[in-house]
Amino acid sequence: MTSRPATLGQLREAGWQSVPVKEEVRRNAVKRIAAGEPVVKGVMGYEDTVLPQLENALLAGHDIILLGERGQAKTRMIRSLTDLLDEWLPIVAGSEINDDPYHPVSRHARDLVAERGDDTPIEWIHRDTRFGEKLATPDTSIADLIGEVDPIRVAEGRYLSDELTIHYGLVPRTNRGIFAMNELPDLAERIQVGLLNVLEERDVQIRGYKLRLPLDVMLVATANPEDYTNRGRIITPLKDRFGSQIRTHYPLEIETELEVVRQESNALEAEGLRVQVPEFMAEIVATLSHLARSSSKINQRSGVSVRLSIANYETLVANAARRALRAGEPDVVPRVSDLESLVSSTAGKVEIETLDEGRDEHVIDQLVKQSILTVFKSRCPIERFKDVVTAFEEGVVVHAGDDVGSARYVDALASMPVLKTPVMDLAGSETPAAVASAMEFVLEGLHLSKRLNKEATGGRATYRGRN
Repeated sequence: MTSRPATLGQLREAGWQSVPVKEEVRRNAVKRIAAGEPVVKGVMGYEDTVLPQLENALLAGHDIILLGERGQAKTRMIRSLTDLLDEWLPIVAGSEINDDPYHPVSRHARDLVAERGDDTPIEWIHRDTRFGEKLATPDTSIADLIGEVDPIRVAEGRYLSDELTIHYGLVPRTNRGIFAMNELPDLAERIQVGLLNVLEERDVQIRGYKLRLPLDVMLVATANPEDYTNRGRIITPLKDRFGSQIRTHYPLEIETELEVVRQESNALEAEGLRVQVPEFMAEIVATLSHLARSSSKINQRSGVSVRLSIANYETLVANAARRALRAGEPDVVPRVSDLESLVSSTAGKVEIETLDEGRDEHVIDQLVKQSILTVFKSRCPIERFKDVVTAFEEGVVVHAGDDVGSARYVDALASMPVLKTPVMDLAGSETPAAVASAMEFVLEGLHLSKRLNKEATGGRATYRGRN
């Protein structure tokens, strides 16, 4: 930074040019699109749906509102937009609202430039500081967003009519940057009116002053569709001023959901433990969320966030680790019996419909069973297990559960040669913990497919033939 211009005169000599923030974002978006890179990073499943609309909005220079249920990466996309700003930006030194040295708008910056001319000191700010964000709450005021008289400055001897007595709000302080308003419908309608000038006339007005600040701000907002009727609404004139409204969605495919889970989950790491999550167990977690999003027993208006999959994945691994630690086993491999632990991480993230209130655990248990059966059918053709079913009908009994060590599953598998091939294909590893996980999955899948009987008590289960 020491090599950058330090005064207004040096800035002119260096040939630096000032451009509006939307033009700056457009210019950098063009470079990314031309290079085949996504305009926002770390967001999955939107390549053919949301991102093309976002690219159009950025190229058009629009203010944007992202409309979607909770947990659809709206805030992440907004925060990622700062990467489309230039890394460093010059401002008039000491400016509270990032004044453009060539076109200062605040009283402080105008007076300084008039007094010092080409010797006006310049500061350089990083793009991360050019992002402002506010969660809309009913108590948010115009003073928070636009500004208000600062009584401290008045007490210092300034007149109320002095522009220097103003304490600028979040929007002016994000001048020449990106300002985000999360959950916009929660903002009181009379406060939403205060944003009209920012979006159309590109200025702010503070009460009691003949003051106009021509701000340069890119405004991005988020909203939940149900908020229009449940908690509040976006006033029509404000909606009209957003150039683009983009609808987001949950992952459309199980594979995409799993990619998000693996990216966002806090993987358990502990000395002496080796964590391995079989693909079929991870699929069960993701399938649970997908089934919940179409279940009539789940309130779909509130949505089923991807955070449900992430929390369930972490809980599943944690329960498997707890079991392994108690058993003194070095390998942490989740089993079907660990899925019972998902009640705690699921209950707080879904809303049960009124008719099923008080039956939360039952509803979640049914979703877990549907998920197991769905994954089993997709991975294990039932015809492959005819000999296995026959063996159980001839009197084979297998005990499973939390208190059954992995080695006992290996012994049981050795006594059932017909089960060995499908179990080992699923296990993907010869470790006893992996074998135990695959074996429980096959047994539970056969039970849910009505090929085996199951007697369950607490954390224990016994699988028998249906005869």
